[in-house]
Amino acid sequence: MEMNELKTNNSKNKGLTAYFILAFLISWIGVIVVVGPKFIDGQTIEFSDIGLMSLPMLFAPFISGIVMSYRANGRKGINELFGKMKNWKVGGRWYSPLMIFPALLMFVSLLLSVLCSAEFALTFNTFGIFGGLLAGILEEIGWTGFAFPKMINRSSILKSSIYLGLIHGIWHLMADFLGNYNALGDYWLPYFIGFVLHVVALRVLIGWVYSNTGSLLLAVLMHSSSTGFFGILISTTLSPQSRMIFYIVYGIVLCITALFVVIKYGKNLKK
Repeated sequence: MEMNELKTNNSKNKGLTAYFILAFLISWIGVIVVVGPKFIDGQTIEFSDIGLMSLPMLFAPFISGIVMSYRANGRKGINELFGKMKNWKVGGRWYSPLMIFPALLMFVSLLLSVLCSAEFALTFNTFGIFGGLLAGILEEIGWTGFAFPKMINRSSILKSSIYLGLIHGIWHLMADFLGNYNALGDYWLPYFIGFVLHVVALRVLIGWVYSNTGSLLLAVLMHSSSTGFFGILISTTLSPQSRMIFYIVYGIVLCITALFVVIKYGKNLKK
């Protein structure tokens, strides 16, 4: 490798590393400030606390993507980042993967309702629509808009998707632990493992669509569909054991779905 190429790659790597560090710092510090004192005192984390805690989580990837894009190329970098949202003419078939998530959520809910308990029955909560869109827009501007294109310069699209999924899952660790451990207790760790499985599978599916379309808008809609339909269809009042079971089963089912995509499209997730 020539010296100039090495310097260029090192520069890209520093920008990527700095992005992840900034995203973690903003979100984790924000979450600790919001719910840390309550967690230490063993108090119940209320819905209002979850709402406040979601703000640093949602804005961390967004702010980090903007900051690092500006640091790299000034206004041009920011224009390029948001310009990727304009690519929507990609063919109707690439919008059909948006239905993967509601279909699988309904399948898992029905399966567990029959095999385990009526507690797993589908619900309908319109707030999930707002939450899903907010999560999709704010998070994917950073994850897919800034980080993912840099990652695929260094590795295959599949490996990059898996690595980003693991980072994305660990990024949720602080919020999920502080927000859920007092309520879930011994069920928290297996619940979180199921959660990470679902995040990794989500990132593979987003990577698949993005690699074939180059559309940041579709990445936003994929994330919005995943988060939004979960909030719309799945009850927020599941018992700790049921929450654990649902996330493990859903994580496995989503991973199997992603595996089918990998088998069909290969490690670069392209035809």
